[in-house]
This record gives sequence, structure tokens and C-alpha cells, in this order.
Amino acid sequence: MSAKQSHDFDLFVIGAGSGGVRASRIASAHGAKVAVAEEFRVGGTCVIRGCVPKKLLVYGAHFAEDLNDAAMFGWDVPVKRFDWPVLRDNVLAEVTRLESAYTDTLSNHEVTIFHERATVAGPNMVRLASGKIVTAGKILIATGARPALPEIAGVEHSITSNEVFLLESLPKRIVIVGGGYIANEFAGIFLEFGSQVTLVNRSDVMLRHYDQQIVDRLIQISVKKGIDFRFNALVDRIDKKDGRLQVSMTGCDDIVADAVLFATGRVPNVEELGLDGAGVALNDKGAIKVDADNRSSIDSIFAVGDVTDRVQLTPVAIREGQAFADTFFGNLPTRVDYDCIPSAVFSHPPLASVGMTEGQARNTLGSVKTYSSDFRAMKNVLAGRNERSLYKIVVDGATDEIVGIHMIGPDSPEILQAAAIAVKAKLKKSDFDATIALHPTMAEELVLMR
Repeated sequence: MSAKQSHDFDLFVIGAGSGGVRASRIASAHGAKVAVAEEFRVGGTCVIRGCVPKKLLVYGAHFAEDLNDAAMFGWDVPVKRFDWPVLRDNVLAEVTRLESAYTDTLSNHEVTIFHERATVAGPNMVRLASGKIVTAGKILIATGARPALPEIAGVEHSITSNEVFLLESLPKRIVIVGGGYIANEFAGIFLEFGSQVTLVNRSDVMLRHYDQQIVDRLIQISVKKGIDFRFNALVDRIDKKDGRLQVSMTGCDDIVADAVLFATGRVPNVEELGLDGAGVALNDKGAIKVDADNRSSIDSIFAVGDVTDRVQLTPVAIREGQAFADTFFGNLPTRVDYDCIPSAVFSHPPLASVGMTEGQARNTLGSVKTYSSDFRAMKNVLAGRNERSLYKIVVDGATDEIVGIHMIGPDSPEILQAAAIAVKAKLKKSDFDATIALHPTMAEELVLMR
């Protein structure tokens, strides 16, 4: 008897985020009978409370500097006033539109949607919150991750990236705890919106997976803009007094603020999913252990995305969902290549990276050449803004192959996406040198380094 005859569905997906939605619609397009359960909102972290609304806030924040710069370009902007509720509500409306679009995508692919929590009840069995039991040939867990919170007194007075988009008003003073991309992005956003920003990090290392020269440039620029960094510092407790937050610290003076945002990592959503009962193994970080084909320790149960804690990036979850569906429902065996994944930090200014950092290359390859361009963007020159961009290329000294590109400056993520193709294709520095520059652009610096 086939899976289609013996089970309610060929595939049951728990979690309708980026990875779950992609796996669902591709598996269905391959002819599978698919269902997906989502307890919150279709779209997941990225669409509902992550990269999409965050990027819209980044766009909004950029206007603060653009309006200041406008005068040097002949524009008279007599009044500059920011209305947080207008941006907040417009962003939330766009999130709702996208949620509807994702739901329509699933429905148009004839995927059955259960708007309720689902848990694993066995190797081929799912229990819905309503009590209904559903069987499936394969179960895919794509429940994502959530912000981690420290176990300290008063942590209930803090917020995470989940709540930022719902704030009733902008805090005049905000403490942001963390040293990763989320912390640095929101530090820039709140600063441009007019908040006094203090960024607290438990060590003196920021953005540890990025090239150190690029990170140092971001810190220099951020300090000049007015962000107050407190390194080697920890939050001990938070007390609410007279509508203000008293933040008790170790490693620096205590801080008084109106809001405290923790951006100290994310933890996989595996609790109370029924994984123990089903025999699904977790790793030492509490994430679902999977092999190269996204299969867990149980043959019929798979996982993709942040719940596996491999690479917590939306495009990676989408690739994993696609690979899973193609492999097991499309007769197209596919595995995700985790080499040369481009990434960006939408700070002010943004930075972007692909491939090895200089440090990684020297430890791995031995013979390494680096090329860099340190310059002021043309727009910044006329605006009288002293902020400098930095582009860096890391080259294998033995083969001339470009193994890493790192940059900080306006539109760096947009530029790097195309440059990442060159690194992935293993092009050489001589290929860049042979390419005629597109002038006048910032991107031309990539082919002018000698």
C-alpha cells in the first residue's frame, strides 16, 4: 500500500515560516498531498517579526541622514519631524499583506493549512491543538527559533526583537544588549530615530564572524554617530522605578533607561513538540540533529531552518526546504552547499561579507594576499559627511583565486550579492582586474584595487 493510501498526507509540515512554506509548496508541486500547521502567523520570523519589517525600519531610519544631507544638494527641508506610529503602523500593514500573500501561495498550491499548534505524536503521526490526530508519510519540522533571554531578575521588563515592531512610543534612552547583527542593526535604527543608545556587550568582540577590519570601521563610525559602547559588561538585574528602568551592571556603571532590548542569540523552538516521545535526537545546543538530507534520527521525521541551528539565515532555510522537497518528492536528489554564503548587517552604514575573512584565510591557506580600498562615497563628499567606506578582497596567494570579499559602506549588501557570485564561481583577482569599471559608482572600487 502506498503512502498516499496509508496516511492522511504524504507530508505534514510543522511551522509555516520561510523553510516550511517553501518545502510545502514545492512538495505539493511535485504531486504530494501536503498539510502545514502554524500556531501564530503564516510567514514565520522573517516576514512577521524579522528581516522584512526590520529592513523597512532601516529604510525609515536612513531618511534622518538623507534629510540632513539634502541641503547640500539644493533641497530646502524646513521641518524634519519623525512620527514613529506612522512608520510602525505602515510596517505592520505590510506584514499583514505579506502574511496574506504567503497564505494564498500555500492555498494556490493546494496545501492544507491548519491554523493551530501541532506536535509530533509518533514517527508518522501529528497531534493538533484541537485534539485531532493526523498521519503523514513524512513529517517536516520547521518551527524556527526565538530570541534568547538571560535568567536575571527583572528580565520581564525588557523586550526582544519580537516586540520592537509593536512599541507604543520610541524610548528616549535604550540599552541594547548583544554583539551580533541584530544588536548593531537596532542600535543604528534607534539612534537615527533620535534615541540615546547604549550598546552593552559581554566581551570586546563584535560581529565575530565578520572581517575584523570591517567591524572596527563600523565601531568607529558608530561611536562618531553617538552610540555609547560598553564592552566587557553584563546586565545583572533590571528594576522598574517611576516608569524608568534601573539597569544594574557588572563591568561598567549602572544605566538608567526607558527600554532594554536583549539581542543575545536565538534558541531553537523544540519545547513541547513531542520530540522526546518520538525519539528525535537533539544536539548539545538543543537543536534537532539532522544529516545532509535534513533527516533526523527518525527516518520519517525531517527538519529545516533555524530549528536545526546550522546557519540561521532565511535564504538558507528556503534552500533547505527546497532541497528536502526536491529530494523526497521530486526525484531530484539535492543537498545544500553551505560554502560561500553571503551575509549582511543592515547597520548604519551597512556591511556585507562573503567567503573567508583575512584571519580565516591565513589560518587555512597560509599564503594570502589582501587588497583594499578606503574611500569616501561621492555623495558623502558633497554632503560634507566624513564617513569612509572600506572594501576588502582576500586572495589565495597560490592560485590568485578570490576567497573572500568584505565591505562596509552605502548599499554594500546590494553590491555584494553580485560579487558573491564571483567568489562562488572561484574567479581570480585577474578576472576582476580585467573587468572595466562602471563609473562613477562605489562598486567600481572592486575592480580597481591593485
